[in-house]
Amino acid sequence: MKKIISIILAALMAASASASLSGCGGSNGSDNGNENKGEVNVYNWGEYISNGEDDLMDVIEEFENETGIKVNYTTYETNEELYNMLKNSNVSYDVIIPSDYMIGKLIEEDMLLELNYDNIPNYNNIMERFKKLPCDSDGKYTVCYSWGVTAMVYDKTKVDKKPTSWEALWDENLKGQMLMFNNSRDAMAIAMQLCGINPANFTKADVDKAAKKLAEQKPLLKKYVMDQVFTEMEKSQAAIAPYYAGDIMTMMDANSDLDYAMPEDGANLFYDAMCIPKCSKNKENAEAFINFMQKPEIAAENCKYLNYATPNQKAFDECLDEEIKKNELIFPSDEYLEKCYVFANVSDDVYAYMQEQFVKIQAD
Repeated sequence: MKKIISIILAALMAASASASLSGCGGSNGSDNGNENKGEVNVYNWGEYISNGEDDLMDVIEEFENETGIKVNYTTYETNEELYNMLKNSNVSYDVIIPSDYMIGKLIEEDMLLELNYDNIPNYNNIMERFKKLPCDSDGKYTVCYSWGVTAMVYDKTKVDKKPTSWEALWDENLKGQMLMFNNSRDAMAIAMQLCGINPANFTKADVDKAAKKLAEQKPLLKKYVMDQVFTEMEKSQAAIAPYYAGDIMTMMDANSDLDYAMPEDGANLFYDAMCIPKCSKNKENAEAFINFMQKPEIAAENCKYLNYATPNQKAFDECLDEEIKKNELIFPSDEYLEKCYVFANVSDDVYAYMQEQFVKIQAD
């Protein structure tokens, strides 16, 4: 996901011009004459779709022009916000784009509709690795939207040597200059990995071990951050931080003193996938939207906007330039991905315990 947590919730995106797509080159400006064919309610992460900025395509506008389906587009900030909205409100959504572990939770609680893949022929464009995701092993509910890994961003003027391990975040020589994730799952995962624990699925005992490791780190930190990391790193106010690959690329674009480092032992491989919740009232339009998002030219535009990897093989092969395709931070090798772990859904009591312990570390 584009995991900038404090994005202001977006308003509606409305269509304004008629256009149709022509291969990887995008729009040819012709009017397809589509009449109104209903609507689709899309609930997505903030700033997680190409919106016409940076000379890229306005994907929502292209979809509306091509299909005649109006998109009602709103955003959320966390997987938990998405879950609570689906669970506790009467709002109807047709397409949601949750992350790996949350998809598992939604499937477990019978909150998703099975997809009719006959209406999503562009599913065939998806890389084999991202079909039948671990959270959806039977391949009934998901079409992968985007993926990436966690890594470190560091300031070359403050860090002498390119880090090779998460242990760099415990370097006493950088005391007061280090940042850490301000969310329990990502922070605990790094600590678990260093403790020899698989962060994909864990117990309360594993949380205790990770909490001890994080408690050792706390006196060395400048602060815990989420979206504040951009200001801290782009303005050279901190030396090193863990974050998400696509956002690290954004920071590096803003500050030439920044570089990235990928832990040699692997990291979190995360993905977001398009699903249809059971509250949907426009399932066929939802499937049309999902199918549209996996047209090669559309998937490529989203990849270029997000700086996150596309799971679309045709987009990768035909629509992205070599600089992007050869960037190991955006598209890590298969060998590296084999060393990575994917978050799974954990029981509510274990998740709550992890949250409690993380808050305790920060408070002490």
